[in-house]
Amino acid sequence: MSRISLDRALLALVAAVALFTPAFLLAQDSKPPGTDKTPKTRALEAGAKALQRNSPLGPMDIYLVGFHPMKERPEQQMEAHHYCRQVNQDFAQCVLFDGNGRDANLNGIEYIISEALFETLPPQERRFWHPHNAEILSGQLVAPGLPAVAETALMKSKMNSYGKTWHLWSTGGPGTTRRHPAARAGDACLVVQPRLRGEARPDRAA
Repeated sequence: MSRISLDRALLALVAAVALFTPAFLLAQDSKPPGTDKTPKTRALEAGAKALQRNSPLGPMDIYLVGFHPMKERPEQQMEAHHYCRQVNQDFAQCVLFDGNGRDANLNGIEYIISEALFETLPPQERRFWHPHNAEILSGQLVAPGLPAVAETALMKSKMNSYGKTWHLWSTGGPGTTRRHPAARAGDACLVVQPRLRGEARPDRAA
């Protein structure tokens, strides 16, 4: 499994969160629009990689893969590659991509909290969060590359947890239209996880 470029991920995350760019212009594929990098840009990237740190992204070493149905349109589902940092026992934060290669597109963010923290939320906030138990127990959420014992332990640690997930860019998948993030049109998509075994689309299951 190839590692995602942390420098590019940080730049993409800052841009996505700062602009909150919901991304609803039609495109032919998930490759972002634009011209190729110039030699000057590549030289600046090399210098930044050599001289700057990417400390916030270093601890994001928990890798999970699941399927995300959109809350308003459950038939619209995307394969989500999570790269997460476990901040403490009750809180994790994740950046979401549409793949795990160097050219994967950052298309969302997710916060994961324990049941104890969820119980402290006011009712109006709880409606933005979804439970994880069904997708864990059904095998829809996996940790690729981990030995079975380690994966089981990781999933047990996520039981009774809740996620708040926003997808800012629909990069394609069953029930979706591939779009690009070049314009601020439309809304970001809130995610609700499948709660029932049969709710995930068959063509999204492993």
